[in-house]
Amino acid sequence: MIVMGGIVGSGIFRNPSVVAHSVHTPFLILGVWILGGALAMAGAFIWAELATRLPGVGGQYAYLREAYHPAVAFLYGWVLLLVTQTAGMAAVAITFAAYFRQISGLAWNDSLIAALALLALTAVNCLGAKAGSNLQSALMLMKTGAIAALVAAGLALGGGAFHPLPLLDRPVSFGLARSLGAAMIPVAFAYGGWQTASFVAGEMRDPRRDLSRGLLLGVAAVVTLYLSVNIACLKALGPAGLDHTATPASDVMRAALGSRGALFIAVGIAVSSLGFLSQGMLTAPRVYNAMARDGLFFERVGRLSPRTGAPVTAIVLQGLLATAIACSGRYEQILNYEVSVDFLAFTLAALALYSLRRQKRGSESPALYLTPGYPFTPALFALVCLAVVASTLLADPANSGMAILIMLAGLPVYWYWRRRSPSPRRAPSRS
Repeated sequence: MIVMGGIVGSGIFRNPSVVAHSVHTPFLILGVWILGGALAMAGAFIWAELATRLPGVGGQYAYLREAYHPAVAFLYGWVLLLVTQTAGMAAVAITFAAYFRQISGLAWNDSLIAALALLALTAVNCLGAKAGSNLQSALMLMKTGAIAALVAAGLALGGGAFHPLPLLDRPVSFGLARSLGAAMIPVAFAYGGWQTASFVAGEMRDPRRDLSRGLLLGVAAVVTLYLSVNIACLKALGPAGLDHTATPASDVMRAALGSRGALFIAVGIAVSSLGFLSQGMLTAPRVYNAMARDGLFFERVGRLSPRTGAPVTAIVLQGLLATAIACSGRYEQILNYEVSVDFLAFTLAALALYSLRRQKRGSESPALYLTPGYPFTPALFALVCLAVVASTLLADPANSGMAILIMLAGLPVYWYWRRRSPSPRRAPSRS
């Protein structure tokens, strides 16, 4: 549920139309989603091995630190706090607020509702990983139900027909390749987030066994859900209808069940947004906690609650920063930066597997998971991730470039913390 909750947010309810803006046949639309699912599954294979080799707190932060240098890991945590996690949560909270107002009829300000949601989830997750994961499981079950209802209603009652031909909307050319690359950006964003489950490995009873299984099963379930949603949208709306709407889920449900269907899916999107926020509150603070324990952030952020074992200060820091951004309403564009920076980090983390294998980290574990197709799987995954980064630079050079500049701006901050703590602590050689 944590893996699925980190992936499934509000994007699947609208990104099918974003993909259809770039490619215009069922074959290409579904092909891009299948490619994105294959990329996510390859990532799950790699991260499952990384998690069994380094099952402690910090997840991807720890993989980068142990394979490369604390500076690389710090840059990942820096951009996670300022761009990819906190500001993204603020924007999703505002999305939740808009749908909550639509459902409840309240005339409250979106920023106020978003702030209350973020603060409430912060409080729940301060009670510990068990409380946060129980809430996450409940929300994930509800939004899975909403997605299943969307698929069933679209296929059975949405009308229309699925037409598999033509296969291509233009001759094979550089223009087609560029369109496929542009379509991969929203798909990559929609599938992103499976890696965040590794952040809570240190609080799992048996991370070597359970995290690897959870990654593989969770990603496989999301791929199934996403393909089902796209098939339902294509049947009910067709490629042209999908291209000309910004609210495909609402259009499908309205065609199937009228205004009641549109209201139902509004509830589903609100719950899905809340579930994404809950997952972010549960997982990402473990990275800031690991940074502090390495001597690269405020010492208090590295403390754990003696009662719950949760990194309360880190959770509160993230919650307050996300709340401030949600109230300011000026940082929603940061979401456009996310894919380029995230996929650079994915590239480095995948290649880290070669270093950790050479070091034989975790090789003595009887529960060690080995990536299928190694050494080719990490290399191919890294190449595709770099292609996605190149696509973001071509599609939106200003925003993608700004994201990379924000990441690099963390270097002087790292050296500042390095001077405060001249010998950043590294994890012990045996996990």
